[in-house]
Amino acid sequence: MITHDWERVREELDAFGCATIPGLLSPAECDSYAQSYARPGLFRSRVVMERFHFGRGEYQYFAYPLPPGLAALRGALYEPLARIANGWQQALGESGRFPPAHAEYLARCHAAGQTRPTPLLLQYGAGDYNCLHQDLYGELVFPLQVAVLLSRPGADFTGGQFVLTEQRPRMQSRVEVVPLAQGDAVIFPVSQRPVGGTRGPYRVNMRHGVSRVRSGVRHTLGIIFHDAA
Repeated sequence: MITHDWERVREELDAFGCATIPGLLSPAECDSYAQSYARPGLFRSRVVMERFHFGRGEYQYFAYPLPPGLAALRGALYEPLARIANGWQQALGESGRFPPAHAEYLARCHAAGQTRPTPLLLQYGAGDYNCLHQDLYGELVFPLQVAVLLSRPGADFTGGQFVLTEQRPRMQSRVEVVPLAQGDAVIFPVSQRPVGGTRGPYRVNMRHGVSRVRSGVRHTLGIIFHDAA
């Protein structure tokens, strides 16, 4: 279990659509993950973003079995986030609830044919960026995900800010730029979140991306809790 102020996380998610956990990973852990990008045996597939008009840069999806530290981190983050996600389900009038243990949720994914692991490492060089998008991989979607910056802003790279947009009905889009240091995590919606209105909570559409990297190399660890079809 990760010790953190999860009530603050819930409040920030409700207010701003994202929340941060400073120093989730140590510098040594960040360097280890970044260096593992060059170990193809850890991954099931590699995506060059420009080929699919996703942006510029590339990423690799980890294969099962996940590295033990990553599997433990994914499971530990899921537990408190599932409580927040179930609050969102209730606010939106959804009947389904997420189980307390990640293993149980993954069993649901696999029974539905979503068996491919989704944690990934992303690598950006100078001029690279990630277009605004949503990480939907099948019918079952856990509504929150986590990205951890593995590189040092201003030392390993410049530019490359995490960007989140929110589109409310009949309103212009709102943009949130999240400054992160090495090892910091940002928690954000996969696709939608509830927002309080005069007639009760309603859904808003969310997308995320990364602005252009100006120099250097930027690595990120992405943790998605549903598996892919």
